[in-house]
Amino acid sequence: MEWYRQSKEELLSNLNTTLDQGLNDNDVQERLDKYGTNELKEEEKSSFLSKVIAQFSDFLVLILIGAAVISFFVGEVKDAIVIIAIVFINAFLGIYQEGRAEKALDALRKMASPNAKVIRNGHTTVVPANSLVPGDIVVLEAGDIIPADLRLIESSNLKIEEASLTGESVPVEKRSDITFDEEVSLGDRSNMAYMSTIVTYGRGKGIVVETGHGTEIGKIATMIQTFENETTPLQKKLNELGKYLGIACILVCALVFGIGLLQGREILEMFMVAISLAVAAIPEGLPAIVTIVLAIGMNKMVKRHAIVKKLLAVETLGCTTVICSDKTGTLTQNEMTVVKVYTDGKILDVTGRGYDPEGEFKLGEYTISSGEIGDLETLTSISALCNDALLEKTSEGYRVVGDPTEGALITLAGKGNIDRNEINSEFPRIEEIPFDSDRKMMTTFHKNYVPGKIVSFTKGGPDIVINRCSRISINGEIVPFDDNLKKEVLDVNSSFSKDALRVLAFAYREYETLPDNISSDTNENDMTFVGLVGMIDPPRVEAMEAIRRCKEAGIKTVMITGDYKETAFAIAKELGMAESIDEAMMGEELNKISDEELREVVKHTKVYARVSPEHKVRIVSALKANGEITAMTGDGVNDALALKRADIGVSMGITGTDVAKNTAELILTDDNFASIVSAVEEGRIIYSNIKKFVFFLLSCNIGEILLVFLSILFNLPIPLLPIQLLWLNLITDSFPALALGVEKGDPDIMKNPPRNPNEPILDKGMVSAIIFQSVAITVTSLLAYRWGLRTYGIDNPAMARTIVFTTLITAELLRANSSRSEKHSLFTIGFFSNKTLVYAMLFSFVLLLGVLYLPFLQPIFDTFALGLRDWEIVLTYAFIPLVVGELYKVIIRKR
Repeated sequence: MEWYRQSKEELLSNLNTTLDQGLNDNDVQERLDKYGTNELKEEEKSSFLSKVIAQFSDFLVLILIGAAVISFFVGEVKDAIVIIAIVFINAFLGIYQEGRAEKALDALRKMASPNAKVIRNGHTTVVPANSLVPGDIVVLEAGDIIPADLRLIESSNLKIEEASLTGESVPVEKRSDITFDEEVSLGDRSNMAYMSTIVTYGRGKGIVVETGHGTEIGKIATMIQTFENETTPLQKKLNELGKYLGIACILVCALVFGIGLLQGREILEMFMVAISLAVAAIPEGLPAIVTIVLAIGMNKMVKRHAIVKKLLAVETLGCTTVICSDKTGTLTQNEMTVVKVYTDGKILDVTGRGYDPEGEFKLGEYTISSGEIGDLETLTSISALCNDALLEKTSEGYRVVGDPTEGALITLAGKGNIDRNEINSEFPRIEEIPFDSDRKMMTTFHKNYVPGKIVSFTKGGPDIVINRCSRISINGEIVPFDDNLKKEVLDVNSSFSKDALRVLAFAYREYETLPDNISSDTNENDMTFVGLVGMIDPPRVEAMEAIRRCKEAGIKTVMITGDYKETAFAIAKELGMAESIDEAMMGEELNKISDEELREVVKHTKVYARVSPEHKVRIVSALKANGEITAMTGDGVNDALALKRADIGVSMGITGTDVAKNTAELILTDDNFASIVSAVEEGRIIYSNIKKFVFFLLSCNIGEILLVFLSILFNLPIPLLPIQLLWLNLITDSFPALALGVEKGDPDIMKNPPRNPNEPILDKGMVSAIIFQSVAITVTSLLAYRWGLRTYGIDNPAMARTIVFTTLITAELLRANSSRSEKHSLFTIGFFSNKTLVYAMLFSFVLLLGVLYLPFLQPIFDTFALGLRDWEIVLTYAFIPLVVGELYKVIIRKR
């Protein structure tokens, strides 16, 4: 229901309550039974068993389990145990590393106010916030957390911080006496107060109109529950690859089984061959290695100020094509800062960022001290005296207690060497006219500033203050504030506003004694104009460089904010995100277009202003519908839906709400937008490395398949037993492949455009490389096998199997070096630059020697100790795939 469009009388009537009495206990109980408690229900979590079952739904894993079952029934118990052990280790590793990290609703609960002041039975009392019901009258004071959605019925200088919900960079003025005739956006409903937002100034009362899941926060929680976790591009590609490999495996097994039966071989023997092929075809180490490499990538991310909560999110970052970013606190510092001052007819630039009172006043290239321009000293004095905020220094920097705008003015005074506490002690405040949203001014009265006189200092909206001034101070001289001078000041005000600055005007008036009956009408007139200040929530300096790098990497950056269009565009232009106001769009415009039209709009729009949470989700959905891989950064509750909907949600770690952190897959620990670019770079490196070891694993495994297939086709004895193939795959598919996963990225990896998200892992270049490598491995292995059969006799295949077993492992270990780069040769990247791979090769080779020369392992693996002559043949053939791989790179580079 649109409560903001109802009058107070309609509200009290519709909710059957009264302003002075509130609800009675019976009313409360009846409404609790009807509407439920004012809290967010938690979504039912998946059980541990369902998580385990999900881990076994992969096609590759199912085929492996099938191979294990067959192995068990044909008496190969050792093979079955080893295969099942691999499957279970991988499954539990995935559960341990990823979890589900679905804590968004818990965080939403924590944000709810634990208690609330209400009027019930005619008395003001404090009750648990979860007991509030529609119709309750809530009393609000500065510092209170809004306990439910309220329609305001009383307000006095009330301001509410809504940044976490609407993206507003400053507290919003609230007025209870307004009623809207038409629909307005969430951020413009000045007669409403929303659950989890904070009262920063003033006081008021409100009627509870929505509780629990009916609140704006509750709607977000409900929508979060409706979004299912989508598979990442890597998951899709690996699942697709697994299906293809599985189908190919079944076809080859059936073909070989049929050929074997036609050749008159025994059925049991052909079952063993089928198992051998299944084991050879499936890179059973691939899921585990992908998980481990992604986990290593997670640890690298932490060093680059990014925490990844889900393993596969690391890879998703690598193919990101669009980053949708909130403005306040993400691209900007969320700290109002004065950047321009106009006084004495001069426009000064103010340096410094945030609330740190370190900075200078610049007139062109020259630094100006406050003493050089008398009116500048007066203006900075007014900034500190006509002010109710405090600036505190903490271990983490400066923070404002009070209104951020007033905090920016105290900081300005500090840059003029004026301490707020000292000047207030020297010139104490003796009277004031508080700020209110009707007159848009605040005035304080002080003694001693001018000896023997009382001085009132006023700050407020430029148009109002200028019209109430009759004089202006120029060069320390008071002159009439005529129409020409007023036009000059108004032109400066207009230019400041066009730059999206929030502008305040300053003035003063002198009295012989403190006036009687102080009021705005009598005392905020006939003033002397001093100057203007222009302030803004400034962009992060590091964000500019990050956006430049995004452009270089072919990544589009988009700003989605609840702030005003002009302010948002000004920040976007300064950051280099947008160039024309035509690239900016208002949320109300989104309401007028369909989802199909929005898909076209998102192709060229860079800034979205005054948007609601639903708008953010629509924008992200439209981008995804266009095939974009979308990352969404944010820190507020209002960002949670879009974070959930995006391919990867990125939350700020310091300023981010718990809701945003628990919904996102990636958390930036330093709140630095630049860290997301580092994360994207790391994601690209990881994906590149995954491709490297997929290429390595498949070329090896296809070579093994062809070896077994051709041996059967040529009516030769089975070249490798299942246990030998399993051991071969374990020591070559695990350690060297894992070492390939820690290769350093190419230096130009961030100068390439994002890869096509629809592009398979096995692109044309990789397929041709796999063919070359597989053929090389197959030919060299067959040659080694034929040599073994001729040397030791076809009736003694165990020795020949040992020869081909040793040749295959050695060849695959050596050619792992060739897989380290798709373009660069070993001479370019260095033979020993990846020390992890060197150690992995040595360790795997030691494991090979163990099954060859340890007597207790020989009968298990059906191997024999090789002599020097055997090793000459093995090493000669083993180097061939490595040489072929390096020659292939030379051919490709020339092409």
